[in-house]
Amino acid sequence: MKLQAESRRESGVLLEVDDLHTYFSTPIGLVKSVDHVSFTLDRGRRLGIVGESGCGKTVLSRSIMGLLPRRNVVRGGSVLYEGRELTTMPLKERRKIWGAEMAMIFQDPMTSLNPVIRIGKQLIEPLQIHLGHDRQTASDTALQLLTDVGIPEPEKRMRQYAHELSGGMRQRVMIAMALTCGPSVLFADEPTTALDVTVQAQILDLIERQRRDRNMSVVLVTHDLGVVAGHTDEIIVMYAGQIVERALTPVLFSSMKMPYTEALFRSIPKLSDPSHTRLVTIGGRPPNLIAPPEGCRFSPRCPYATDVCTTTPPELVEATPGHWYACHHPVGSERWQEVNVRMNTGHSVEAS
Repeated sequence: MKLQAESRRESGVLLEVDDLHTYFSTPIGLVKSVDHVSFTLDRGRRLGIVGESGCGKTVLSRSIMGLLPRRNVVRGGSVLYEGRELTTMPLKERRKIWGAEMAMIFQDPMTSLNPVIRIGKQLIEPLQIHLGHDRQTASDTALQLLTDVGIPEPEKRMRQYAHELSGGMRQRVMIAMALTCGPSVLFADEPTTALDVTVQAQILDLIERQRRDRNMSVVLVTHDLGVVAGHTDEIIVMYAGQIVERALTPVLFSSMKMPYTEALFRSIPKLSDPSHTRLVTIGGRPPNLIAPPEGCRFSPRCPYATDVCTTTPPELVEATPGHWYACHHPVGSERWQEVNVRMNTGHSVEAS
């Protein structure tokens, strides 16, 4: 095992997720939120995980870190971090990793920050617990962190509470908290939600600067393909708890294969569209994860679906080296061309 861990370090592999599944037990059945997901993450790389709300993105990232309830959760698979198995690691040992080696920027800073504890104390405590800093050293480090993330008057902010800060500043504080102990991998769960476009760009640029300065790996979790376009090296597309496509970012945007990825791309508002242009949406609803469709889980919403799609689950296949997708009728196939011709000529589309 020691030799294997050293081999992984030399190869640059930081995180290995193998056949990970997370089901939630409910009175009406198991909710398959993450269903047999596998991928690897190299040191210093940027991975985007995209998909609609409810596709399993957040549950996947929390499953990797072990931030899920102990009761009514069925777990399986393997998560190796620097050769160490996290899924069977005792809670006491895992707590030493949280913050110090793996950190997360949570989706809503207003509910993630403690409302009755000053910002300074929330930054200082992790430095004292994980790094053993005395209070003065921890205070100086926290002050520098607030400066690094671009918060004005950091001394004043240290004495304030979360409700006294704007949404953008609260998000910056969350980033500072995640970076306090210099983690090797940072999970950013919808870090730009509820922020205006200008602040979104600032937050994403801030995460990127910190990644370069600290040589961190970043996992960016979002529903917005536009967000990951310029801030990731590789993208995983999730649908109904499963990976349906994975590729390097430029490859995914130039030659996407999965119809769901295509639908996500089409739903992005375009600056070239005239004012008041109706937004393109994905028809239908995501499937019930207690009883998902037998075949492809996207088939009830897919315009290219045929009988085989409703009966046989597609396997992940490699289109080109490093580009994987799961679809019976990928973008560019005969079925895809046939349907698009019919749609462009106004003819109805029927499954064959």
